[in-house]
Amino acid sequence: MKKTSLTLAALATALTPMLAHADTFAAIDANGDGMVTIDEVQAVFPDVTAESFSAMDINDDGLLDADEIIAAEEGGMMNKGG
Repeated sequence: MKKTSLTLAALATALTPMLAHADTFAAIDANGDGMVTIDEVQAVFPDVTAESFSAMDINDDGLLDADEIIAAEEGGMMNKGG
């Protein structure tokens, strides 16, 4: 029983950041198409500039996908302050 509780606690701890990223992506992706435009980002993070959006756009397609959002969050490029 104790081992199961510890395993579940460890799993919950490991999944928490992933769920936070998913919540952030869902909040930004206003139309739910799985891609995020600069307008969608700026609606939630108004201080994000075209230049910083471009820096987040790793594959340079003009949109952000979930992986790019995660990378931007982890890199400190996307927060309420810009």
